[in-house]
Amino acid sequence: MSTTTEILAEAVSASKTDPKRSESLYKQILSSTKSSTHDNQQQTQTLRDQETALVNLGQLYRDQNNAAGVAEVITLSRSFMSSTAKAKTAKLIRTLLDYFSAIPDSQKIQMTVLQDNIEWAKREKRIFLKQSLETRLAGLQLETHEYKPALALIDSLLTELRRLDDKMILIEVHLLESRVYRGIGNTAKAKAALTSARTAGNSIYCPPALQSSLDLQSGILHAEDKDYTTAYSYFYEAFESLSTQGEDDGKALSALKYMMLCKIMLNLPEDVTSLLSIKLAVKYAQLREVESMRSVAKAHQARNLADFEKALKDYKDELSSDPTIRSHLSDLYDALLQQNLLRIVEPYSVVELEYIAECVGQGRQSVETKLSQMILDKVFYGVLDQGRGCLLVFDEPKADEMYDSAIETLGQVSKVVESLYVKSVSIA
Repeated sequence: MSTTTEILAEAVSASKTDPKRSESLYKQILSSTKSSTHDNQQQTQTLRDQETALVNLGQLYRDQNNAAGVAEVITLSRSFMSSTAKAKTAKLIRTLLDYFSAIPDSQKIQMTVLQDNIEWAKREKRIFLKQSLETRLAGLQLETHEYKPALALIDSLLTELRRLDDKMILIEVHLLESRVYRGIGNTAKAKAALTSARTAGNSIYCPPALQSSLDLQSGILHAEDKDYTTAYSYFYEAFESLSTQGEDDGKALSALKYMMLCKIMLNLPEDVTSLLSIKLAVKYAQLREVESMRSVAKAHQARNLADFEKALKDYKDELSSDPTIRSHLSDLYDALLQQNLLRIVEPYSVVELEYIAECVGQGRQSVETKLSQMILDKVFYGVLDQGRGCLLVFDEPKADEMYDSAIETLGQVSKVVESLYVKSVSIA
């Protein structure tokens, strides 16, 4: 009878040529029971082979984009986990769960698996594993915009973690809380949660990857407040750290894009080219995500609305997938449209709406709406004449100094009368 080590070797060699056979062999290893003899060395080797078989089977399903298969492996692993150390169990289950990230549209099944394993961890009284799984579940709920259940789970987690004083997970959960609050538009609570995360981080060693995540979130919140200079410094710190580590190119690329965004929003689009020439940014310079931001910078530098719209259309996926970039580019588009409209209407006292719409390449209705908003915001003074289809532009009204002086005089008279009244009452 073949040993588990021999079966494992055969399964590994068959994984490339015959995945079905490899899958069957891995399952055979996992279903094998411990030896009834007292050969502890053999039992230890069997457990080690089963652990390798679990990981390899998970990888096999991941490469096949089989989310249900990965879920099945995690369920199969429970009998193995019950006989292993708790720390090793947590590492193994995190490794298997990480395989879901490479499988597209697997969030729903991953959330089901997480909820199932959280219940199992509760029954087995594996508290730290439960907290780790709940943190991951809250992160998935954030990704799928399920903010209410995410906040409820985070509140429950924070209560437990404060009691246990586990600072490392506490930082991660506070950071997650900040991201959730930012997702629902509550900037004040997002800042408070981030401050709590940084406070917890000051008392322990914070790993570079986690510190980079904190810097990224700080930059995003400063950008929300239009403080793009401070945001840029945070994004640069995060980008430098992530690029040096070389662990997460996705996050490093996001930080670089945010740095480019800050330069554009600071009306320094010409700095984008020099930014991409620094040593750490060179390897990202030719990527489509970076090219999308470069196109936006060129359109902004030329103050060309048509080029800006073309960039938004050509790089729709790259510019729309990130909510931070999407919201700021929306503000930038409005600002660029406003600048173009002002440049067109400034020389005139009366100008046709059709002519304005033609100059900016927009529909008449959208131009009317934007002009109305600008008049209400007192960007310029004018009236829309719907009947004639014209915009009447006025000079900025000057304050009447005589009127202001008269108001001031009346105010002084009022004070004199009031003081005389007070004196008369005190004499009486």
